[in-house]
Amino acid sequence: MPTPSFARRERHDLCDLALVLGADAPTLCAGWTARELVAHLLVRETRPLGAAGLVVPALSGLTDRAMARMGRQDFAVLVERLRDPGLTPYALPPVERVANTMEYFVHHEDLRRGQPGWEPRALSPEDEERIWRAVRLAGRVLVRPAGVPVRVRRTGSDEALTLRGGDDPVTVTGPTSEVALFLFGRGAVRDLTFDGPPERVDLLRGADLGL
Repeated sequence: MPTPSFARRERHDLCDLALVLGADAPTLCAGWTARELVAHLLVRETRPLGAAGLVVPALSGLTDRAMARMGRQDFAVLVERLRDPGLTPYALPPVERVANTMEYFVHHEDLRRGQPGWEPRALSPEDEERIWRAVRLAGRVLVRPAGVPVRVRRTGSDEALTLRGGDDPVTVTGPTSEVALFLFGRGAVRDLTFDGPPERVDLLRGADLGL
């Protein structure tokens, strides 16, 4: 059997954890419970019309209603549907790699870090590299709301990325996975340092980052 992709493993681990924690478990997503998080992911992948509000803010009502309808179903059934949603474009390996690598990593961490006593996971170097490639691909868009020059640097490496050019950038340094979660707008992160003009650091840390 081929080894599941990182995105697929994160999907399955999220589902396993959701069943353990239950439908009412908190997450880091704007007050969503585990039920609402699972409903969001299912609408995104299986309800194209309902998912339109994820990319077009004016249609957010469609997405809210689709999530509400989805969320009324039995939670265990929803989780198992998410574990294997069947034939969708997201099941195609190239689409899964681009569209789901960070979607499922970030949302798995939203569920993990929404619980008391969470600790960062030790990911394999290969998985950290997959996350770094995703940061390279999406980072310029992720930091745009801050409006300041930004560089990110991986702990234990000389490798850095300029996500927004300009003089006197803010440099964010830390483990790859923690840098990625920060760029996706998550506050529950560890072991990051911010170097640069203090007012720019404040703007970056206070910005509504992410997609």
